Amino acid sequence: MAGLSMAESGGGRDLPSKLTWQVFICCIIAASGGLMFGYDIGISGGVTSMDDFLEKFFPSVYLKKHEAREDNYCKYDNQFLQLFTSSLYLAAIVSSFIASFFCKKFGRKPTIQAASIFFLAGAVLNAVAVELGMLIAGRICLGVGVGFGNQAVPLFISEIAPAKYRGGLNICFQLLITIGILMANLINYATSKVHPYGWRISLGCAAVPAIILAIGSLVIMETPTSLLERGKNEEALRVLRKIRGVDNVDKEYAEILNAIELAKQVKHPFRNLMSRSNRPQLICGTVLQFFQQFTGINVVMFYAPVLFQTMGYGSDGSLLSAVVTDLVNVLSTLVAVFLVDIIGRRVLLIEACLQMLAAQSIMGRILAVHLKSANIMPKGSAKLVVILVCVFVSGFAWSWGPLGWLIPSEIFPLETRSAGFFFAVGMNMFCTFLVAQAFLTMLCHMRSGIFFFFAAWIVVMGIFAIFFLPETKGIPIDEMNERVWKKHWFWKRYYEDSDINKRSQEIQHKSEEESLE
Repeated sequence: MAGLSMAESGGGRDLPSKLTWQVFICCIIAASGGLMFGYDIGISGGVTSMDDFLEKFFPSVYLKKHEAREDNYCKYDNQFLQLFTSSLYLAAIVSSFIASFFCKKFGRKPTIQAASIFFLAGAVLNAVAVELGMLIAGRICLGVGVGFGNQAVPLFISEIAPAKYRGGLNICFQLLITIGILMANLINYATSKVHPYGWRISLGCAAVPAIILAIGSLVIMETPTSLLERGKNEEALRVLRKIRGVDNVDKEYAEILNAIELAKQVKHPFRNLMSRSNRPQLICGTVLQFFQQFTGINVVMFYAPVLFQTMGYGSDGSLLSAVVTDLVNVLSTLVAVFLVDIIGRRVLLIEACLQMLAAQSIMGRILAVHLKSANIMPKGSAKLVVILVCVFVSGFAWSWGPLGWLIPSEIFPLETRSAGFFFAVGMNMFCTFLVAQAFLTMLCHMRSGIFFFFAAWIVVMGIFAIFFLPETKGIPIDEMNERVWKKHWFWKRYYEDSDINKRSQEIQHKSEEESLE
């Protein structure tokens, strides 16, 4: 692997480097933060479908679930049950804001370590919970861990990876999210048979990915960008040579140093982020995260066991169906790892919109025809829905899932990178909260129409990807403005005025110097 040189590669041809084992291992360890996030996404839906868990914390839901005449679409409609899932994402929004400052002041590595500690605390609290308040407190701790991890890990990978391989390495974060989801549903499938404490085992096992990240974070290196930000120039140069596998890193070092000098001139990055010249990245970064959640993916991932149980599968069948879709999720994310740096980001996004749109629309139609308020779906139709869920998940897994994290992590200039990525992460957490908190109520009131609701959003996001999203494949992250945004047919107008003003200020400054002479 150390021999894979990118000295002659497209975007990074003038920045010689190799894909070293140090980079690969550091990226995999950091990406295990995605394992934590994915495990939590997967574990929530399975636990909330377990009778022992519902009977202890949500007895009214337990009674509705087993009421023979209860509406299929409304049996899980309970705001406190939804709060169990969604409280994590409220905490993640606040903590990602704090993490954006922590990340800049102390570095990416300490932020990742803090994420593992909070997540471990949350897992322990959930496993030993005896009342709802304790359960929610554990979820909030998990949320802080998710906020810190999701803020630091994609930035860490984008800064440490060579431009040619940045996409594939960054998608390792999403790959481990999918593996975490798969692990969670396998554990749920096993613990659903352990009475009455199976749910405690499921929630407590969240400590495992937290421990993996905590131990792994001790051996990873800090990024050269973060070291230079904090004045550790000699260490940054040494690390850059080590991770690039070549001695000739002077040009990349100078580019990072120049970006940092420009960043130091920006005293208020959040305020600067609102300036006209930073608007394209801010809009694209946040809109991508909005679209990622409004594909309807969390309808499947959070509540897959609940959804399949609603269609008439038993408890075991619903969890097993969720495991099948999660396996498809993992394998399809691998497709993105290998293709994203070859065919680019936009092709994957646009193709997936067509695939997900077809799957959502057909699913909605089948449920509208076959799943009424108080019946069980025909087995053939239910199996077809599972197949369509797999088609939908595969499209998401090689496109909007991983690229929703990759693109925002690589498009912001250094002076607004932490602030800009906070807005992206914050938007993701906010929209995840909205969907998690509202889905079961939406399912109750909209019924099968919920699939058409998300399908409409897929049409909008496809149009956005075609016309407004530039290609970032192979472009060094500190050259994005010049080589991507200023050349895009729509976004370049945001730079024309600022460039003219900058040139006029330079001319004015020069004339003032000449008059003084």
